[in-house]
Amino acid sequence: LSRNETFLRVRKVAEAGEAATYDIQVEGAHEFVANGALVHNCSGNYHPHGEQVVYPTLYRLVQAWALRYPLLIGQGNFGNRDGDPPAAARYTESKLSHIGSLLLEDLNKDVVPYQPNYNDDPKCDEPTILPAKIPNLLLNGCTGIAVGWATNMPPHNLTEVVDAIMHVIDNPDASIRDVMKYILGPDFPTGGVMYGRENIEKAYATGRGSVTVRAVAEVEQRSEGGYQIVVREIPYQVVKARLLEKIALLVQNKKLEGVRDVRDESDRDGLRVVIELKQDMNPQRVLNFLFQHTELQKNFNFNMVTLIDGLQPQVVSLLDILQAHIEHRKKVIRRRTEFNLTKAEERAHILEGLSKAIKVIDKVIATIKKSEDKHDAHKNLVKQFKLSARQTDAILEMRLQMLAALESKQIENELKEKKKIIAELRGILKDPKKILEIMRQELQELKKSYGDERRTKISVEETKEFKQEDFVLEQEVVILLTHDGYVKRIPPDIFRAQGRGGRGTKGLNLREEDKMEHLVAASTHDNLLFFTNNGKVFQTRAYEVPKATRTAKGKLIHSFLGLSDKELVTALLRYPEKKNEKDVYLVMATEQGVIKKVALEDFQNVRRNGIIAISLKPDDRLRWVRFASSGDEVLLVTRKGQAIRFKEGDIRAMGRSATGVRGITLKKDDQVTSLDIIEKDDQKGMSILVITEKGYGKQTTLDKYKVQRRGGSGIKTAAVTNKTGGVVAARLVSKKISEVLAFSANGHIIKTELKSIRVAGRATQGVRVMRLGVGDSVVGIICL
Repeated sequence: LSRNETFLRVRKVAEAGEAATYDIQVEGAHEFVANGALVHNCSGNYHPHGEQVVYPTLYRLVQAWALRYPLLIGQGNFGNRDGDPPAAARYTESKLSHIGSLLLEDLNKDVVPYQPNYNDDPKCDEPTILPAKIPNLLLNGCTGIAVGWATNMPPHNLTEVVDAIMHVIDNPDASIRDVMKYILGPDFPTGGVMYGRENIEKAYATGRGSVTVRAVAEVEQRSEGGYQIVVREIPYQVVKARLLEKIALLVQNKKLEGVRDVRDESDRDGLRVVIELKQDMNPQRVLNFLFQHTELQKNFNFNMVTLIDGLQPQVVSLLDILQAHIEHRKKVIRRRTEFNLTKAEERAHILEGLSKAIKVIDKVIATIKKSEDKHDAHKNLVKQFKLSARQTDAILEMRLQMLAALESKQIENELKEKKKIIAELRGILKDPKKILEIMRQELQELKKSYGDERRTKISVEETKEFKQEDFVLEQEVVILLTHDGYVKRIPPDIFRAQGRGGRGTKGLNLREEDKMEHLVAASTHDNLLFFTNNGKVFQTRAYEVPKATRTAKGKLIHSFLGLSDKELVTALLRYPEKKNEKDVYLVMATEQGVIKKVALEDFQNVRRNGIIAISLKPDDRLRWVRFASSGDEVLLVTRKGQAIRFKEGDIRAMGRSATGVRGITLKKDDQVTSLDIIEKDDQKGMSILVITEKGYGKQTTLDKYKVQRRGGSGIKTAAVTNKTGGVVAARLVSKKISEVLAFSANGHIIKTELKSIRVAGRATQGVRVMRLGVGDSVVGIICL
């Protein structure tokens, strides 16, 4: 070093003798040194903090999952990707990696300035910046917080960075897009897939931005059937053990369904996390859910704050960093060249003195022998042979035996070589292009020695923003709702088909004063519209209705919809997501025979706390809502067996707050028990299925019901007697319908084939469809 001190390079510390040494340099060729010694040396001489700060910094430089290019080689336990801590510093050893030594290369050639540190010992002065043959800030990135500033830079691929630097050397006016032809984006040590090239370009241009990184996962088919998701790479800075805990927690809390097992099969060959799925699960749907709710997908936020020339922190672009590195290396190469030139000139000067001395070597030796002491010899040699003080010192430092053995030819050859080197070094200092060429050669050597393949793949596609339904398997379900507001969803196949006239299966356990009121078949992706006795409508998705077992009572609807305490659901409608809203209406019917038509688009944005759907009279309740299009027909059926069929056009469209118009004129003590829509293009082969309170039912062909004007009293559709009880449901059916679910107030449900219910005339009782217990009654039906 310039202070006449040197680095001590030895293979073993024990072999070191006494010397004016700046510090021990533990290089790649050196044996491993205990980290305890390195940590204490650092905190004692350079860094005013204890082992708790220095050692974590040191062991991170060893971890291949933390740094793209580890700067140290470790021996011992340095932790793992599960977040387990490393062994104590006294148990681990390390040394510089080959690429790490490039940060210090030429440090002993006065290529960077030094400054005092807290130790106040000149021997412990520290460099203000390292020579850094490699652009470590880009290669390994940087994350940290200082006084009022934070930085977050991603790691990059050495091959790409070297190519980009050489491009900027040749093209100083290069743009971000030019550079991105070489640097495709960050290259994380843990791999993964990065999305959104536009976001990368923005971050590189401004120094701030965000990119999405996903795990690399593939779907494998198991030999015994079903699928499993195998994760082989996870995003940068994700702790594997915490990731597995999060997945297990989602499964445990039933937020992630269909997962049978989660296993960590990672070994020395690499990471492998297996998520085994149940037989019927869609693996892509599960993977999408995991991307959304775990760190299998993670954003890396760019905040490229750094010190330029060691002064004010500033946000920099990718080009700023590349240009700063080029300028830094130009200074290092120039100072190294100046240092080498000074050394070469000093050696040439000494060789010139030795050349003079060798010609009169006998006189030189005699003069030295005659002198009284070293000082006298120095003065006599300078005076007699016209030598400089430095040349004289060099001669006097040699033993007489070596001095006598000097060969003129050898000295002349070395002097000639030194003069050639001096000329080359001076030529470099005079021509800036030669400095850039040296830089290019060094970069080519770096690329050849340390260049490797990119680990992080880049997708030009943007990541899809998943909706909740993307994680839910689309399948048919049955929604059950009781009078008191307990709701649940179950699969329709949970009920086995029975012969006509059976008692059915228990559908849910009800409280003594509660009863079943609504049963709707829907897809899990459908919207559900809940209409209440206050004339309001609420909306939720079918998959948001709690899934439950066949006999469970379900969850109180007030807990996830904004109903008031005494508000009751009186009508329930499935609203398919793909339903075309143009020229489509909602037709509503009340118990007292009032009917109303509202454009479907008026219900486009139903708030969580509901909106007004209809204004009701105090003694009336909204009970049925159906979809209708222009040209369709409306069918109303009453408890006493009256039915009226009229055109949808007889009802004018109204606003949501309107009351409606008369749909059917009711007899005393009668009320509407059913509403259905007869589609204009689908009337052939249609029948009306009527079910009575005491479990009787029949079909009657649609052509037996003539079209009337709205507001009439209708015609007979069933013979209502004490044996049958009043009509509770009437639905249009066709050959497309194969099965019927009938449900009772006490929670019994029977599934029977439609063809088992015979076709009969209008004024008939029908056949027994469901056998009921004492005090029980049929509430309604759905067709499957």
